[in-house]
Amino acid sequence: MDQPARLAGLTDPLAAVRNLGILAHVDAGKTTVTERILYVTGTTHKRGEVHDGTTVTDFDSQERDRGITIFAAAVSCAWDGRRINLIDTPGHVDFSDEVVRSLRVLDGAVAVFDAVAGVEPQSESVWRQADRFGVPRIAFVNKLDRAGADLDAAVASIRERLHPAPLVVQLPIGSEDGFDGVVDLLRMRALIWADGGDGGDGVEEGPVPEALRAEAERRRRLLEEAVAELHPGALDEFCTRSTVSAPTLAGALRDLTRTGDGVVVLCGSAYRNRGIEPLLDAVVAYLPSPSDVPAVRGTLDGAEQERAADPDAPFAALAFKVTATATGRLTYLRVYSGTIRKGEAVAVLDASATRTERVGRILRVQADRHAQLDRAVAGDIVAVVGLKSARAGSTLCAPDAPLVLEPPATAEPVVSVAVEARTGTDTDRLVSALARLVEEDPSLVVRTDDETGQTVLSGMGELHLEVAVEKIRRAQGLDVRVGRPKVAYRETVVRPVAGLVYRHVKQDGGAGQFAHVVLAVEPLEAMVEGTDSAHGGSATGFEFRSAVVGGRVPQEYVRAVEAGCRDALGEGPLGGHPVTGLRVVLRDGATHPKDSSEMAFRTAGRLALREALRARASAGAMALLEPVVEVTVTAPDEAVGGVLGDLAARRGRVTGSTTRAGAAVVTATVPLAELFGYATRLRSRTQGRGVFTARPIGYAPAPGPASGRAPGSASGRAPGSLPGSVRDGTAGR
Repeated sequence: MDQPARLAGLTDPLAAVRNLGILAHVDAGKTTVTERILYVTGTTHKRGEVHDGTTVTDFDSQERDRGITIFAAAVSCAWDGRRINLIDTPGHVDFSDEVVRSLRVLDGAVAVFDAVAGVEPQSESVWRQADRFGVPRIAFVNKLDRAGADLDAAVASIRERLHPAPLVVQLPIGSEDGFDGVVDLLRMRALIWADGGDGGDGVEEGPVPEALRAEAERRRRLLEEAVAELHPGALDEFCTRSTVSAPTLAGALRDLTRTGDGVVVLCGSAYRNRGIEPLLDAVVAYLPSPSDVPAVRGTLDGAEQERAADPDAPFAALAFKVTATATGRLTYLRVYSGTIRKGEAVAVLDASATRTERVGRILRVQADRHAQLDRAVAGDIVAVVGLKSARAGSTLCAPDAPLVLEPPATAEPVVSVAVEARTGTDTDRLVSALARLVEEDPSLVVRTDDETGQTVLSGMGELHLEVAVEKIRRAQGLDVRVGRPKVAYRETVVRPVAGLVYRHVKQDGGAGQFAHVVLAVEPLEAMVEGTDSAHGGSATGFEFRSAVVGGRVPQEYVRAVEAGCRDALGEGPLGGHPVTGLRVVLRDGATHPKDSSEMAFRTAGRLALREALRARASAGAMALLEPVVEVTVTAPDEAVGGVLGDLAARRGRVTGSTTRAGAAVVTATVPLAELFGYATRLRSRTQGRGVFTARPIGYAPAPGPASGRAPGSASGRAPGSLPGSVRDGTAGR
């Protein structure tokens, strides 16, 4: 019987379970660490390689083509009598929402750092996210076999940029190509990987090499002092005996890890299979089990309640991921309390409704492989089949003991593209495919632009959107066209025109039509950036007044003229954009006793204003308006110069700048058309540490002649490509 089958049949006590994630910047080696864990624990019998596309957790075709992790993948293995439920998370910033959803359900994590690069931007970002969820971590400095690898420099970057107390428990034996083992500073022993070549299968324990004994003793003393400063029990022993024993040191490291006051640092080379066994020992020794973490909190009728991690308590679980597979619709759950058996009914609760559904099957997930279970208990991470309405963030609970758990937050999308099927017959299929895509990935948003009629797909970055579109193409066989969304421009008058006379006379037998109007058209003074007048449909984007005296135009006809003028605002003379920011005054008019009607005056109002706008355009008295957004950029102090220069190149106008928590916060107004590709550009200029938010504030005159061509439209980009498309998956690195 292979290990996945054995694992499926295990019933583990809570203390023997570890739910952890692998976190890091892209290319730090997360997936390779996961592969080696599966190999060392006997879960797999061959080491998978990212560059060969043979890894267990990167099983999606796009992940293998691009060589990066895109989707969080769950696997299970056993080590030293413990079950380890492990989630390999993406490292690219565009897929950070997958990391957040995973962190929400984890009890601990291994943060992987490159021994050459140290703390990189996305590793800093995921570390902060883990802080927010209170997830205990240990650190693994990977790739010590690389040229330029430096454990001390990597540890210094952890101290400076992440601010925990790094507690280094190992000393490398050899460096770069000569790295072949570590000194365990707790037990003062050497661990050497047997064959001295690449990918040794076993580890040999021995005495500390004589050449490293003095350095090992010095580092052991530094470790004891650092732990004694943070842990009262270790401090008492240190003061009494001037040293700290290995058992006391191990207990203190466990306590400091779980409180977050310190982070245990190990090292190795996952690619060469060195350092994995001690890492697994550290996971078992220092990271908490489900019984060690506080009881989960939820709400019931507005009151807060707790559910202990007890298999006999009422059932409560959180859905953190939904995928569609050949097996069916899989809903991934973290079970916090109680027990669920296949065939049982559960209540599915979310912000919109409460539904009762029946669990068809329960699966122990091994990436894209599954082993069936009869039940899942508190502390388990499993997938279930049969739930049609559960979404990421839904709570599943016993119908007679409802509880709503806090769902993971979803970040606001920052990049958008327009998508459409190349053939009209595929439009319905595309709509259905987009709905399934959003169901699986809540960080994607699909909307229909009311003004342009386009279907707009928004996400966390250009690579994120490219992957989403490619998934539709591969999974659904749809030919999808992708391009920049149309920007909703406006047109307005910049100089008034007075005394425009228009007579609408129509006689073709029977009742005729007669309407005589005299209009004046002038710009609204309020039509400036940042006002409500920018939103053309609002009352302040268009004003109508009547200055008719003596009842020459009855009131019902005045209302008809206003309605006709509003009809004319839908399409301006410059480029067919809606017209806004003008005031129309009905100065005078005349009626016919038989042929005048509301329809006639509405037609007269529409045609009169349309003629006036065409005349203004010919005379150069109309202008094109472009949407403007207020952008707030947060970036490291050292990157502010590049951020300001880039904003200026995008016709941005800086309106404020402050410093907050060591970072600069810059506020500017920028034309929306200039923001395409900005997310990737900002990450590139700030080494991935910069973020921005944007909100629409109005319209402003577009530069250049009033030709009707949208600024920035002649970008030269192929209409079927993503803006700033990154096809090798390295944007922002």
